Amino acid sequence: MPPLYKHYSQSALNRQYNNRLQTPDFAVYLEWYERSSREVENTVKFEKDIPYGTHPREKLDIFPGKDQVSPVVVFIHGGYWRSFDKSSFRFIAPAFLPEATVVCLNYPLAPESSMDQIVSSCEKALVWITEKYKGDIYIVGHSAGAHLAAMLLTKEVGQKIKRMLGLSGIYNLIPIQLSDLNDTLKMDESMATRNSPSLLENTHSIPILLAVGEDETEEFKAQTEELKAAWKRTISIEINNANHFSIVDPSLSIFKDLICK
Repeated sequence: MPPLYKHYSQSALNRQYNNRLQTPDFAVYLEWYERSSREVENTVKFEKDIPYGTHPREKLDIFPGKDQVSPVVVFIHGGYWRSFDKSSFRFIAPAFLPEATVVCLNYPLAPESSMDQIVSSCEKALVWITEKYKGDIYIVGHSAGAHLAAMLLTKEVGQKIKRMLGLSGIYNLIPIQLSDLNDTLKMDESMATRNSPSLLENTHSIPILLAVGEDETEEFKAQTEELKAAWKRTISIEINNANHFSIVDPSLSIFKDLICK
């Protein structure tokens, strides 16, 4: 039987994108996300569940910076476009406070919403943010969130973004469409193609940093390198001893050095 994608069979491709299989102790990291986020809720002042649209998940958490012209760091969570919530990632806010305002973004999830609708919702959120704040916009995304962050750079509102950090991102959805993940996402090839940043033009040409963990699969590393090859002003780094879940923490300090000097 010929390979399904590159040299991968169906089962091999599924394994490449199964991060929990790749990281047997993934639950330890998810528990850390929750515990750390609850600690932040109890110690840091913020506004939660601010609506930017009419869908129940079109809401933001806002951790105010020093003033209205402070830089704004927008964080988009992952979860393969079908799970997780901004409340599990509130732990990222202190890394940027008080130099920057931090906005944690929720968006509609599959299978209720299509990939087109999910991307459109994030675009709507960024329009709302740029209308509210005067400071420079920096965008950080993890996993599926990195995909959504990159997609924003293909939109008109993307010209408002100054820099981007993608953590363990997915930038070509064709292998996703061919994998068992598509049982939930329900993309056809056309939808996967038009929502693949590495197959689209980034006309805004801002500085982009892509990070991937040393302990991640070859496909996640290839996703990072594919976007780097496709888009100008993009650099990539591989973080030693990091996996798909632990990368959320160490990489943020790197990005803070870029925006909060």
